[in-house]
Amino acid sequence: MLRKVCEMETLDKSTTVCFTGHRYLGKDEAPHISEKLDLLINRLVGKGYRTFLAGGALGFDTLAAKRVVEAKETVPDVKLILVLPCRDQTKMWTDLSRINEYRELKDTADDIIYIQTFYDRNCMMKRNMFLVDSSSMCVAYFNGKPGGTSNTVNYANKTGVPVLNLFSGNAADDNRIS
Repeated sequence: MLRKVCEMETLDKSTTVCFTGHRYLGKDEAPHISEKLDLLINRLVGKGYRTFLAGGALGFDTLAAKRVVEAKETVPDVKLILVLPCRDQTKMWTDLSRINEYRELKDTADDIIYIQTFYDRNCMMKRNMFLVDSSSMCVAYFNGKPGGTSNTVNYANKTGVPVLNLFSGNAADDNRIS
């Protein structure tokens, strides 16, 4: 595993939250999800969570990371760590605005962890497992459809990491946030 700046040993799992969610969000969904994320991140920060891990994918990961960056403005000890599957993650991306958004996000992150150097068919799964294994809480935007988000939510459930799903209900009021 390749690391830049952050070492796994420095992550305090008890105060770390990871994000997982779908890459494609409807235009009308993003503002609503942002509001839910703001409420939830504020509640988590109020309960002592300080480190937030995001996987660097388009869609929910990017939205969640941006909301953490916003939270850092009022609570400076909040940290955003990007956990990226590989160094060449954007190699096949064609949308220049998305690539620029990704670069900007990398510039605002406190740390970046690369799971491996080059893309292969397992790097996303390894990244998702690392996110869950390094966290005591998982915030998801999961609509029930199969795929990477489903696999990550299932892995979190299997390993006993509570999942707060913003897709269903008001996760900010979840009593598992302690």
